[in-house]
Amino acid sequence: MDLAKQLASRVTTLSPSTTLAITAKAKEMKESGIDVIGLGAGEPDYNTPEPILDAAWRSMKEGKTKYTPSGGLPALKDAVIGKLERDQGLTYTRTEIMIGIGAKHVLYTLFQTILDPMDEVIIPAPYWVSYPEQVKLAGGVPVVVQATAEAEFKVTANQIEEVITSKTKALILNSPGNPTGMVYTEEELKAIAEVCEARDIWIISDEIYEKLVYGTTKHISIATLSEDAKKRTLIINGVSKSHSMTGWRIGYIAGDEAIVKAMTNLASHSTSNPVTTSQYAAIEAYNGSQDAVEMMRNSFSSRLERIYPQIQAIPGFHTVKPQGAFYLLPDVSEAMKHTGFQNVDAFAKALLEEANVAVIPGSGFGSEETIRLSYATSIELLEEAVRRIDQFVKSKWND
Repeated sequence: MDLAKQLASRVTTLSPSTTLAITAKAKEMKESGIDVIGLGAGEPDYNTPEPILDAAWRSMKEGKTKYTPSGGLPALKDAVIGKLERDQGLTYTRTEIMIGIGAKHVLYTLFQTILDPMDEVIIPAPYWVSYPEQVKLAGGVPVVVQATAEAEFKVTANQIEEVITSKTKALILNSPGNPTGMVYTEEELKAIAEVCEARDIWIISDEIYEKLVYGTTKHISIATLSEDAKKRTLIINGVSKSHSMTGWRIGYIAGDEAIVKAMTNLASHSTSNPVTTSQYAAIEAYNGSQDAVEMMRNSFSSRLERIYPQIQAIPGFHTVKPQGAFYLLPDVSEAMKHTGFQNVDAFAKALLEEANVAVIPGSGFGSEETIRLSYATSIELLEEAVRRIDQFVKSKWND
């Protein structure tokens, strides 16, 4: 049997998730008894806060285990509406909110809803690995715009304007960003919003790391900048990163009523509804105390301050200090040059197999000379991982 003939063309060109692949390999090595330190996973290392666990358990005990509306429980939509009002000063109605099975599923459903074949979506790079793949799955064309370390890995309004064509449907904006941790300023967002208004394209604002910003940095949603910006912005968010609920799979979209309605109709034929228990947990996440959110933010901030100078001190590593999320994205091109590696995939593979440290090669993020390190783990493991990486580079250094 010719396997290629059994598969739809839409899946044969997909690239697997680099993040999940490295994480799986590291787990396999750990299970075989190897002392691997994983800096690959994109999730907080804290358990879901107790009040949220209690709310989920209570909902099950009360028999709340049946189907819900496809677009999510009205009470959860209200909790999202309240969160957006408190945090961003934005007003939405239930018909402008859809709950999905994680922000990733919400994005997937959005692209399936708004893209026709050959519609273009502008994606700043470095980007989250699933953006281009999801656009391609919907028949769209990813248009990648490269941001540089000198520009703090942020694209400019001019760069965006230069690639807009008659086929451009949307721009993806991720702030704070994965894998860079960089945050767009109000001035930068205003300039981007003006371009999108002038050229009449949607803004898909992925704000999943919104709560994880450090120092004096503030997260600003582009939807808050003007009435037009709000109308054309589709906010994507969820509880995964903010409340350490990655496995609960609850995300949402806030935006245009017609798009939300169409997405809800599509979801009704694909997933029926988000997991009922998880929805009740998310209601508590948004309506309850936010103390745990702040505790985690402070912890990540402390780890960043501790680990950043140590990463910078590794020979051939050059890193822009992030302002949010929990990732570092060092440029390792100099280190590769002096250690004999031709690309970051080979460099990351050797780090895992020889130094027992799992990192994600930047090739999966559209950044060919970087690696991503997550500092969502204990400071003791972080410092040991840095020591191993430093030793690995120095042992292979060749002038």
